[in-house]
Parts: sequence; structure tokens; C-alpha cells
Amino acid sequence: MPRGLLFELVLKQVFLEGTTTLTRLMGTAKLDYTTIEAIFRSMQREQLLNVKGVEGYDYEFSLTAKGLQSAEAAYRKSQYAGPAPVPLADYCRAVREQAFHPQLTRTLLLESLFDLVVAEQNILDLGAAIMTGGALFLYGPTGNGKTSIVERLHRIFHDLAYIPYAVEVSGQILSLYDPNVHSVIQPQPQGIDPRWVLCQRPFLSMGGEMTAAMLEPQLDAGTHIGVAPVQMKANNGILVIDDFGRQKMPAQELLNRWIVPLDRRVDYLSMGPASKFEIPFELMIVFASNLDPNQLAEEAFMRRIKNKIKIDPVNPDIFIRIWQRECETRGLAFQADLAAYACRRCSEHTGGDLRACFPRDLMDISNGIAAFERRPHALSEEDVERAFHIYFTR
Repeated sequence: MPRGLLFELVLKQVFLEGTTTLTRLMGTAKLDYTTIEAIFRSMQREQLLNVKGVEGYDYEFSLTAKGLQSAEAAYRKSQYAGPAPVPLADYCRAVREQAFHPQLTRTLLLESLFDLVVAEQNILDLGAAIMTGGALFLYGPTGNGKTSIVERLHRIFHDLAYIPYAVEVSGQILSLYDPNVHSVIQPQPQGIDPRWVLCQRPFLSMGGEMTAAMLEPQLDAGTHIGVAPVQMKANNGILVIDDFGRQKMPAQELLNRWIVPLDRRVDYLSMGPASKFEIPFELMIVFASNLDPNQLAEEAFMRRIKNKIKIDPVNPDIFIRIWQRECETRGLAFQADLAAYACRRCSEHTGGDLRACFPRDLMDISNGIAAFERRPHALSEEDVERAFHIYFTR
């Protein structure tokens, strides 16, 4: 690592803490004692520190006036004062070595989707797609479980991955670890480089809020802190693009941006005009859309997405099984004749187009009816009919 970068990082941490010790800095900077002590000695030589006390091999100290001046200058350059970064080359090597190689069977996939009712053909198609590797495109009419399926795909992971807190790129620090994406394992293994954390494989889902800027490193104009793009945070895991085609950035723009990474498994990023760099693209991209795929992408791009699975409306048997599952989840008695009645009424209204979401939505409304009338939620034909008239447009 560039010594000047580590020096400024520790200087900022002392500045923010006011009075600190070598031990506390080791915990904050995630650096070993030898490195921290060497930086401490260098600061002493430059008369940046006031030593207030010594206990064994530990020192308590604060900044001198000269040290405060130097720290403020470093802070203006960048307000990042977290764990020390790892070199870009180390990050790239780790990502490639931790690439996901699925060992999936029908039984394991069913276990991952245990709380859903999924058609057998969809199970077979999903299993084959995951084992094939590459991007996955789920499409079909809304309300049939595409989002529910992709939200559970992370359950296929039965191993872990090391994630660095930050990465050094051309003398700049790019913050990578995100507690909303990376679930840390406790306790951490002993003896590892503390700049890395062992986590569940990442799972990140983006919807309509996704913009083109999220695909590039972001440097905050005020703090000058760099943040990794979404695909870098999701490396070694899954990145879901839900409601694909409804993002703030045009679908074609997104597809053009990723046509090379999907094909070559590398991505090219930039921290500014003079600092372009390459990272591995070792993640499963999952697109989910209720729009016509042929209207979203040209043939050249769709060819790079080998796995395209249509999630169709459900048949009456699956509808009733979903109804039963919803009853069990809510603690309601399952009545086969009532489930058949709800199935028939939905089918009559939609012309046979049964959606997997209908049982859940109708029960939500019937529960609302019961709550409004201050009575227990106990499904009846009357409740289903009232929910039906609220749910469907006429």
C-alpha cells in the first residue's frame, strides 16, 4: 500500500478521535501493530503528536498544532477515515478465487424455495439455468412469482466469501463493504487480515430507482469519499434487476453498458479521466420483467443471456396449493371447497388467467375487512366475494 495514503488515513483518525492509542487505531484502521507503530514513529519525527502516556507497548497521544494543520489538509482531500483499503490487485485475485461454482440438485433448489409453490417445469428450468451459469432472465405476466423467486435465490449459496472494507485504486480509496449488502459472519475467523470480513455471499436487488450513475464509482463532491458501484458490491454473489425496463435509465442503455462484462466477465470502471481500471465481473445477474423481452433488447444482447425462463400464470391445482399455503401461514383453516370457489371466481373474471398473487392479495383484503368490522379473520365465501369485488376492476 502507498505509505502516504496510510499515513494520511491514520492522521485523520487521530484528528477525529482527539486523543487515542495505538490499540484503538489498530481497531479503527484494521492494521497490525507493526504498521501502526511505524506510522506513529513517523508522526513523532515530524512533530505531529503529543504523547500523553505510555502503558507497556501502547501509547496515548493527540495531535500538536502542526499535526492538526496536516490532518485538516488531509481531511479536505478526502473525509474517508475508515478501515485501510486493500490493493486493487489483491481484490481482483480474491474475487476470481471466490467465483461461485454451484453444486445444485433438484432437492437443494426445492429446499431454497420451500416457502413457495413453484411449477415443476420452472424448477427444472431454474436448476438448469443456475448450473449453466451466466445471466438469468425471468419474464412473464405480473403477479406470478418472479420477484418472490429471485428474492430467495441467495439461499442456493452454502459457502461464504471474504469482502474488503475498501479498495485502493490509483492512490484513492473506494469504499466497498456495505452492511445492507454484506452480512458478516460472527465470530470472524482468527488470524485473518482484518481489512477483510467473512460474509454471506452478497445479494443486492435494484428496482425502478436504478440509474446509470450507480454502475460507476461515485465520488461525493462534499466528502471526496469514493463508493463502489452496485456490480462491484455484488461481486461473488447475486445482483437482481427487478422490474427490468422500468428503471430511470433506459433498458437499452443498461444492456449496452453490460454487453462486454456479461460476455467476458470483466468490467471497466473509472475514478476519473486518468484512473481507468479493470475488475472481475464474477456475479450472477438476474433480470426480472413483465415486459416483452423482444421490446427490451436486441438479438445481440439476448444471445449473451443464455438463460431465459418464462414464468406463466398458474393452473388451478397450483392456485389451490398456494391458497392452502397462505392459509397455513396465516393460521387459517384450509377449506378445499372455498379454495375451489375462489379459483373459479378468479378464473371467470380473468378468462382463465390465474395469477400466483391472487390468493395472498384476496386474503389480505379479507383480513382488512375483518379488522375493520372488529371480528376474527375467518375466511368464508362471503369474505372471498367481498374481497373479490374490492380487488378486481369492473
